[in-house]
Amino acid sequence: MADSFHDEMVDDTPATVGGGSAADVEMAEGGAAAASGGRGGSGGGDDEHAAAAGSAELPFAEGGPDDPAARPRVTFAQYLSTPVVTLLIGSGEKETILTAHQGLLVQSPYFAEACAEFADDGSPRQIELPGEDLDAMGCFLEFLYTGDYFPKKVPGQRALEKDPSIPEVDMTGDQLLKHARVYTLAEKFGLTHLKNLASSKIHCVNSTAKGEIAYARYVYQFTSKDDTAIRVPVANFWATRSHTLRAEAEDEFRDLCLEFPQFGYDVLTRVLDEKLKRERNEKMHPGAPGSARKRPRHSSTAAP
Repeated sequence: MADSFHDEMVDDTPATVGGGSAADVEMAEGGAAAASGGRGGSGGGDDEHAAAAGSAELPFAEGGPDDPAARPRVTFAQYLSTPVVTLLIGSGEKETILTAHQGLLVQSPYFAEACAEFADDGSPRQIELPGEDLDAMGCFLEFLYTGDYFPKKVPGQRALEKDPSIPEVDMTGDQLLKHARVYTLAEKFGLTHLKNLASSKIHCVNSTAKGEIAYARYVYQFTSKDDTAIRVPVANFWATRSHTLRAEAEDEFRDLCLEFPQFGYDVLTRVLDEKLKRERNEKMHPGAPGSARKRPRHSSTAAP
């Protein structure tokens, strides 16, 4: 759901890992914003497009998110000198072993609590994560060690770095789901800045209608009803573009509405809100032309 639907650019101001002040990405102008190949506003809504900050600093650059100046700087070498924790990702034949330094892991409240249970008798330090996605966990660890994860955002652009292994257009929704899984993982592990970073990358993906369907289904299945930072842009996107996207994936769109009534309700609410807003504007300014801020969709409309 790339943010080419928006002409505003995402703010790449660095934020401290684990408690960043970057605002969550929201849809602007009643258009889309959450997950699409080429998301951008269309029409005039009341939502603000809050910038999700990218990270230019390593997570170990400061002593803490609350008051860095009050704490001594911790060097990277100090983090690497902490015990190594074994992470068991998945289960059965798909179980994969990853390792990470405890000093970095405990930046997450989730892992800080888990590591607090370890005995100091030299016994193995191991945490089982049978239900987690391996790729998302890899991105999480990459973020802990470097302050970002692949693919990185291109500075000053609403785009991600190019790689031959990544198609220009997300036909299946895999690229959107990659960042969505990082988002929900960051929510579980308590890293707000990683959530903001993943959300901002979602807006850089160019996708098709069926890719958007897969993304919307994941969002409504695995995020809280109260998580408006990610749900509102999805509903806005479909409310604004459903007249064209539905034709590309009408059966899938119908199935999604039946599977997740909240999705259908959210989309309908946005459509009706926009209709009411137009009617009010017409009464206040009779004869005035329609919104001059509509912009074309820049994402691919190719059939998956």
